[in-house]
Order: sequence, then structure tokens, then C-alpha cells
Amino acid sequence: MHDVLDDVARWYGDGQRFALATVVGTWRSAPRQPGAAMALTDSGEPVGSVSGGCVEGAVYELGQEVLASGEPVLQRYGVSDDDAFSVGLTCGGIVDIFVEPVDATTFPQLDAVVAAVREHEPVAVATVIDGPGNIGAHLVVWPDRSTGSLGSDRLDAAVTADVRGMLDHGSTGVQRIGPDGERRQDELSVFVQSFAPPPRMLVFGAIDFARAVARVGKFLGYRVTVCDARGVFATPKRFPEADEVVVEWPHRFLATAEVDARTVICVLTHDPKFDVPLLEAALKTDAAYIGAMGSRRTHEDRLARLREEGVAEEALTRIASPIGLDIGARTPEETAVSIAAEIVALRWGGSGHRLAGTDGPIHK
Repeated sequence: MHDVLDDVARWYGDGQRFALATVVGTWRSAPRQPGAAMALTDSGEPVGSVSGGCVEGAVYELGQEVLASGEPVLQRYGVSDDDAFSVGLTCGGIVDIFVEPVDATTFPQLDAVVAAVREHEPVAVATVIDGPGNIGAHLVVWPDRSTGSLGSDRLDAAVTADVRGMLDHGSTGVQRIGPDGERRQDELSVFVQSFAPPPRMLVFGAIDFARAVARVGKFLGYRVTVCDARGVFATPKRFPEADEVVVEWPHRFLATAEVDARTVICVLTHDPKFDVPLLEAALKTDAAYIGAMGSRRTHEDRLARLREEGVAEEALTRIASPIGLDIGARTPEETAVSIAAEIVALRWGGSGHRLAGTDGPIHK
């Protein structure tokens, strides 16, 4: 719902009723992931996308029907065996879309959700989408509280526990459970959409390559911090895309920075006095990715220095260096694409090979 949040908040604040269509499940080569959304008003104004164009027309019509009936609908779209260009996904995927009418009566907690997302506060919305329950009921869950109800106290308690686990990892998907919270049953389908704060990208070294990396990191949805001990180079003017620019010795900054299992660290200094203590500190964190710029010779020297500091061999294998995928990059912008590609491949388990030379599903 991130893509349509501003429009949805404006309509909701104006007391305008609208239909919200959300991707809740995908199979094979579906173009959008769970959580992608499209919304439309009574007047027919649409925003957002649920399929990149494949089924938007059909979902638009279904949204109008939902607004007229006031009843939420779970609809599946896939390829037609007779005509791949009928209502379905020509790419061969299957997508489940939940369409619900939204206003202050059907979703009284939406204001609180919007406020939490805008304040980068972790929050998740659990919605009953199928089964013998109150279809369209919402339960909003924060790490320390919840509001709304899916139908019973036991169901709310069971779902809340599961949702908090998903929120910790920023994951979105369908949970199946019994109608009264029974763990060994699965009649009820509850879609959980997590709105975790953006993951962090920490870029060390205020060089031209860092500016390009900061730009692509922002494009990928990271909260980007650029850090360098040299104040003449580390300025907001030189890094307008960064969310923050910090003048500090990199390892000192990292010692106090918030780093979790979604954080990516890009060490672009390739200067031993900066990057050796920085990498030593980085390897003590739970960062998802630690990449370091430099030649193979530079990296071998770094590894030797880190070993002298007592860093274990197993820990050293976490460092991606030379940084990035082999795409023949030369310029800062091309190098940033190479680094971004490595980060995305690591996140989703991609091979880094050309898709044209691989077999099997595109999306794992």
C-alpha cells in the first residue's frame, strides 16, 4: 500500500469512500509482490497498480462492483488456457487480489496506520480475506500494542503473536489459522501486510562512487546514510539523495548506529586506516550485506590486517570484495548498478547469471 498511501490518506481524510485492491498471493511469474495495491474512488479515479497492466482493467471493474455492493471480494487471476490475452496474466503467473470497500466505518484504524508509516514506526495490518470469519475485518498490530479485532479474543491473540514475528522481519503474506485461533487448523486466511521502517544503507567514503551508490540505494527504498571523517567531502550538497550525511570516523559512527538484519553496509573508502577498523566493527553486526571496494590485492591486504586483529576466518567470508557483480562496470553509476545488483541478488537468492541463460522460475 506504500505506493498509494498519500492518495488513500487524502481520500480517507476527506471522508471519501474508496475501493482498495491488494495483491495477497502470487505464484510463478506474477509481476507484483504481495502488498502491491490499487485504489479507486466512487468517481472512478484510480491510483496504483496490482499487475503492471495485465489485469488492471478487470480489477478496476471489480472495484466498482465492490463499492456498489459494499462487500469485499477475493479474486484470482491467471492465464486462460484458451486465450492468454483474456483477463489474466500473460506472463504465466497467478495472482490473488483482495478488494475491499474502505471508509471510516469499515476501517476505523486506517488513520493510525498512515500515521505510523509516515513516522517510520513498525506496524502491520492483518485482514481476514477468506474462510468462515468476518471477511474484511482488520487487526492493526504494533510491537507493543494492537487495535481492532478479527472476530474473537483468542483469534486476535494468536494472530497478534504471529504478526509480531512477521513484523520483526518486515515480511508480508497469508497466515492460515482456525476460526478461533486454533493453531492446527487452517480454515481462515488472514493477510498480513507489514509496514516496517525502510531498511538502512550505510555508505562509507564520500567519493563519487558513494554518491552514485546513495542514489541507487534511495531508488531501491533504503534509508541512506553517507559517512566520512573528512568534513570537506561529506556534505549534504555533495550527497543530495542521502537521508543523512555524517562527519565522523566510520568505525566510531558504526559503533553507535542502528544495524539490523536488513541493513546493508558499503565500504568505499579503500584506505586501510579507515576500512580495517570499520570492517572489524561491521563484522560484529547482524548486517545483511557487507561489501568493500578495492582490487583483489587491496582486499588480500585488508584480510591480512583483519586476521592480525583476531578476526575469525568464518567472519571474513561475509565481506563481499571486490564489491558488486561482474557486469563490466567502469563509471561510478555503472559500479553503483553492479553493487545494487549484488545486494538484490543476495536478498532474494538470485544467481547473478543472465536470465536468458537460465531455466526454471524467474522469481524464487
